[in-house]
Amino acid sequence: MHEFSIACGLVEKLLQFAEENPDKKIIAVRLEVGELSQIEHDQLSFAYESITPETPLESSTLQIETVEAAVECPTCGYHGPPKYWDEALAGTPVATLQCPQCGKAVFAVAGQECAIKSVKFLQSETAAF
Repeated sequence: MHEFSIACGLVEKLLQFAEENPDKKIIAVRLEVGELSQIEHDQLSFAYESITPETPLESSTLQIETVEAAVECPTCGYHGPPKYWDEALAGTPVATLQCPQCGKAVFAVAGQECAIKSVKFLQSETAAF
């Protein structure tokens, strides 16, 4: 469950921000997670909620947005969504790195990211943590 280590890294960065900005109380974090990152949104949210109590991030919300995968084929020049393996034993179709047009290997150009896109906070002289 690498979602827990991702949540720990995220919380560490946010706590550093909170320490450097004591007049700002973080109330929401918007995260972009790529379709190819293999990060389960529910597990990441659960991990975040599990480690934020009794910290300055307590009661903050984590909003996760999916970045759709895109691939490029160096053989035929295809650029677009990847081919999906619909018969995979997963709950959802699994993206492959096979060109949907020519069947050759492709490389990912989007959908691998996991990045903080924004942090919403309240600013006051007496931000309560």
